[in-house]
Amino acid sequence: MNDQQDHESLTAEIRSAVTGWSPNRRRFLSVAGLAVGGAVIGTTAAGCGTAQTGNSGGGGGGGGGGRAGAAGETLFVAGFQWGAPTSFNPYGATPAFPSNPAGNQPELIYECLVRFNMLDGTLAPGLAKELQQPDDDTFVLPLQDGTKWSDGSELTAEDVAFTFDLGKQTALTFSTVWDYVDSIEATDPRTVTVKLKAKPYNPLFVKGILSSTSILPKAIWSKISPDKIVSEPNMEPVGSGPFKLDKADQTQVNLTRDDNYWGNAVFGKPPMATVNHPIFKSNNDGDLKLESGEIDASQQFTAQIWKMWEDKKKPVGTWLKEKPYYLPGNIPLLIFNTTKKGLDNPKVRLAIAYAINTPNIASTAMSDYSAAVQPSLMIPEGYESKFFDQAAAEAEGWKYNKEKAVEILEGDLKAKKGSDGIYVLPDGTKLGGWKASCPTGWTDWNTSLEIVSKSCAEIGIGISTEFPQAPTWTQRIQSGDFDLIMNTYAGVSPASPWRRFRDAMDKRGVPDIGKRADWNFGRYENSSVAALLDTAAGAKTDDEAKAAYAELDKIFRQEIPCVPLMYRPLSFYQFNQSNWENFPTEENPYAPPMWSGAGMTWFFKIKKVGS
Repeated sequence: MNDQQDHESLTAEIRSAVTGWSPNRRRFLSVAGLAVGGAVIGTTAAGCGTAQTGNSGGGGGGGGGGRAGAAGETLFVAGFQWGAPTSFNPYGATPAFPSNPAGNQPELIYECLVRFNMLDGTLAPGLAKELQQPDDDTFVLPLQDGTKWSDGSELTAEDVAFTFDLGKQTALTFSTVWDYVDSIEATDPRTVTVKLKAKPYNPLFVKGILSSTSILPKAIWSKISPDKIVSEPNMEPVGSGPFKLDKADQTQVNLTRDDNYWGNAVFGKPPMATVNHPIFKSNNDGDLKLESGEIDASQQFTAQIWKMWEDKKKPVGTWLKEKPYYLPGNIPLLIFNTTKKGLDNPKVRLAIAYAINTPNIASTAMSDYSAAVQPSLMIPEGYESKFFDQAAAEAEGWKYNKEKAVEILEGDLKAKKGSDGIYVLPDGTKLGGWKASCPTGWTDWNTSLEIVSKSCAEIGIGISTEFPQAPTWTQRIQSGDFDLIMNTYAGVSPASPWRRFRDAMDKRGVPDIGKRADWNFGRYENSSVAALLDTAAGAKTDDEAKAAYAELDKIFRQEIPCVPLMYRPLSFYQFNQSNWENFPTEENPYAPPMWSGAGMTWFFKIKKVGS
């Protein structure tokens, strides 16, 4: 299971959490096998053979010449799609691979204007040559020369303006950009100009939207009523990317290279003729095919992946050669409902923070893919590391310490244990009877919450677990009908860590319990947060932003609206070099360990083994 999503809208953040994440949730589906042209790849069900692979032993490349025939010219990927596709609409409820911009999926059919790099925060060219900022209030994006749609028609700035205008007319994943911009216009056929609002001023958020919004062809989508945009299945997508949809059914999504792709002169021609996503019945099937070299690249959660190269000598790799193997991009959190009696007390929340055995979560639930989690809403590696203050986290924060948790309960709170072993506050509030929840089947999250429950029981706080179906969980998150809930807020993006602090701590625009919230699900409130967020959003220098984030992080550590449980990648990035090699790694960092954004670079730069 992979839990990474950067929620990209006011109206669809939780929808993205379900529909964007769901391809990675071990949804079980019977598969008998799939054929790709002359290539056949089997599954663990009654298969019809396997792709021919080269020598899988040793590190680096696969040794032999890789797979023969059509299979050798195919990049097989896994971990995004777990059921028969029903929509290729980027803004539909359940967009299939690779059309879900909220799912950190590669821009193979639909493309964005610029591409975010999680290593350094830069914005690489996409449909636009660059993002220029001639003044504080203006972004200018000149389009690449010769941009075209896959039907051969010209892609112009008018298509871009049309796409963003749809977000004014109906609730889409990028609609909240209009909270921060006055206009997004085609100032000439090849130039898009964005005018930022003076108040609220937030260039970070706007950059995040510009780098994550799939651009649509006006000639096609203007024929659809705005109120029908989300429900349009778009089963014959016309995009601008390097691949076209060939076929999609209950066994596979198959894409073929568009040899007339406008970007061949800019990015190069992709070396693979086909990208194929088999639809497996479980994670285990995908793991076995990655190990064997029948899957070339995967983003699903694979437990103890290091055994593939250490014990079985397979040419499998990840971004890092050593633990934690993946670059963190998100922080799954235990979110408190701060309106609940007992949980409304920051000292109680602090005791819980000290009680949670996060090292055990990292080693078991996360299979050692998480470094020691910090008491911070910032990710201490990659782009956000320039804002993170390790000394402050150590001085002001917490770490797993049961004795300290009991000291807070008995010393600071004067709580006493009842006959059932659960602490009771002097006012009679029992620190128990609470439930912590996340969806059923999200096994690593389920395990994490079981560890939370056990950890708290060991110090006299009563938290049980419940694992409802995802739609029920979603409704409870939005309405505030929960005690404690596991979820992530925004992942690393051009708008982070601002977006994560906003999501966790900003009460502006968040209704009371019972009505739908799209962020700050625990209804936390602090009067100092809004001004600090506005300062960080409008900061002209990294130092100015860092100072504001330091104050926000200090408030976070004092009042603890949520507790970080682990780090996770934006999406898992792992590969087998039996057939394709030159995947980027920390030692070969020509692209970040991403499937989306600047990670698209590796789709053009990997090489056929033996070529």
